[in-house]
Amino acid sequence: MDRRDHTRDAPAPVPHREPVEVAYDRLWERDLRSSLRCAGALLALLLLIDAAAGSLTPVRASLWTALAVLLFLVLYPSRVAAGEGWLSTRGPLRGHRVRTDHLVSVRCLDGVGQRLVLRDAFGARAEIDPRVLVANPPLWHRLDEDARRSARRGSLTCGETALRRVSERIDRETAQTVFRMSGLD
Repeated sequence: MDRRDHTRDAPAPVPHREPVEVAYDRLWERDLRSSLRCAGALLALLLLIDAAAGSLTPVRASLWTALAVLLFLVLYPSRVAAGEGWLSTRGPLRGHRVRTDHLVSVRCLDGVGQRLVLRDAFGARAEIDPRVLVANPPLWHRLDEDARRSARRGSLTCGETALRRVSERIDRETAQTVFRMSGLD
């Protein structure tokens, strides 16, 4: 009969931790399909016009294909994800990740396409479209919670106004959606 103590050989129990939820841009696939459709439609239209004119050659077809690929890369939506303490964006060529619990600045760049630029204490930088946050409340909640933590720590020196504007926009659009769904608009 084996009299060894088998409890010493067993691995130590791992303390139970709640899984950290990761929020994703749930409209990313739709935006990706839309950019694919635009690039495909441009390619089909260019090939059709060139073929109808009788001037379609393999060189011209490859030129039109390169132009459609370029359009796709320009329209490619960034894939945004956020978890506790971080936010990442992934484009067609590279990605960026910032520590949202160590934010230093948040700036809103206005122009043709509005962008929210996040910088952390470690030098990382990420840009996101505020419409992604408006369309994805879990992403906004994650960013807002971590930005508040950064502000309490004193690391967020610039950007509380930009975050407040985004928050007001999200509240306004959420209220409009509720009114529209309930028929009160």
